[in-house]
Amino acid sequence: MTEQKLRIGITQGDPNGIGWEVIIKALADPRITELFTPVIYGSPKAAACYRNTIAEIEQFACTTVASAAEARRGKINLVACGEIAEIQPGKPTPEAGRAAVEALQTALRELKAGHIDALVTAPFDKETVQSDEFRHTGHTEYLAAELGGDSMMIMCSDVLRVGLVTKHIPVSEIAASISKEKIVEDLRILRRSLIEDFGIVEPRIAVMALNPHAGDGGLLGREELEIIRPAIVEAFNEGILAFGPFAADGLFAGGGYARYDGILAMYHDQGLAPFKSISPDGVNFTAGLSAVRTSPDHGTAFDIAGKDKADPQSMRNAIYTAIDIVRHREAWAEWTANPLQHAEREKSSRDASVKEVPQAADKE
Repeated sequence: MTEQKLRIGITQGDPNGIGWEVIIKALADPRITELFTPVIYGSPKAAACYRNTIAEIEQFACTTVASAAEARRGKINLVACGEIAEIQPGKPTPEAGRAAVEALQTALRELKAGHIDALVTAPFDKETVQSDEFRHTGHTEYLAAELGGDSMMIMCSDVLRVGLVTKHIPVSEIAASISKEKIVEDLRILRRSLIEDFGIVEPRIAVMALNPHAGDGGLLGREELEIIRPAIVEAFNEGILAFGPFAADGLFAGGGYARYDGILAMYHDQGLAPFKSISPDGVNFTAGLSAVRTSPDHGTAFDIAGKDKADPQSMRNAIYTAIDIVRHREAWAEWTANPLQHAEREKSSRDASVKEVPQAADKE
């Protein structure tokens, strides 16, 4: 496995939100560059503006580079893009949305080219980013469309990992969007991610119900009986350690979630509300893509933008998680590459060890 410092790309998000503030605070400790090489994609003007609003930051300087391919180790690098004429902290504007998209698209091109090893995205506003060129409900959907693969939003922390069957859709469309086939496929994706991205040997997965009280035997809805439970049975028969369906309130309030390595929630708020209560500084990870992407688990927080009130811990955790996942994927690729060759190497090693064992002296 390579020991070189990873290049982690970080997008500015909405320049009128808290993106730049949490980026600056997360990277302010000069020791951070000993762990990885940061490459920020965003507006130098916005960087300077927010740097001036933050107290108790002794030093923060960016080295401007044309591309991450030119990034300097030991420095915080900045690829200038997503410029904005007027920075208005706390105000969602179409110009800020355009700048956020431009920074994201620039970073994605560099990710595809292999100039960065992972991508961490600061939050943007889902309304102001909409245009004829960008019609996506979030980062997850955009990156899935650009990178391909079967994507899944996973909220993760040291104590909890929650995957979602449905993501950014109206509540009225949730039930119709759930099928046995989709749940089984999502269980496959979640299991694979828990193994390859998080290093869990054989994960146990709890599957949430859709209706209150897990449907109460069909009295409160039949999705559990006709869709969710059959999906769990099929997945279990494939070798996936899936259990449930569990009523969400009981699973979280009773602490039962701690017995599982991952949770599969049926819809956005069912999974994210308890997750953010238990892990307020958690991370949003897009599983199933060919590249690693994480982000903080919060939004643009326009109400506190430019006021030096934003907590950088979720951004910091998103960066650390991206690094960990890249390393886990490298380890998994090494472990699973040519298993026959690995077996022969291990046998040779054992044979050599046996030869080196001192033999007892012959008795006279």
